[in-house]
Amino acid sequence: TGSSDPYCIVKIDNEAIIRTATVWKTLSPFWGEEYEVHLQPTFHSISIYVMDEDALSRDDVIGKVCITRDTLAEHPKGYSGWVSLSEVDPDEEVQGEIHLRVEVLGSPGGRRLLRCSVLEAR
Repeated sequence: TGSSDPYCIVKIDNEAIIRTATVWKTLSPFWGEEYEVHLQPTFHSISIYVMDEDALSRDDVIGKVCITRDTLAEHPKGYSGWVSLSEVDPDEEVQGEIHLRVEVLGSPGGRRLLRCSVLEAR
């Protein structure tokens, strides 16, 4: 039909911790959702998967973004902006980008929170 039913899954070190709402029948979804979750001090990366919900079969992966611990360390006030999606399956071509805001709150030695804002995609 030329449109998708997108939603996002946020994973920390490959463990799914957040799922956004599905936005039906669009190629330019707006979520505007913000989450705060506890972050283990030993985490390596945060991955955001953009998915296409499918009622009749397995949901398709549209693309993903991976933000490493080192990238977040380089941006102490948080990482924000449009990020191009990369492919999950090397045989699939991926087009699109997602608007994110990701920041780590708290001290490196103490309890830390991940604040993740999944804003929109195109």
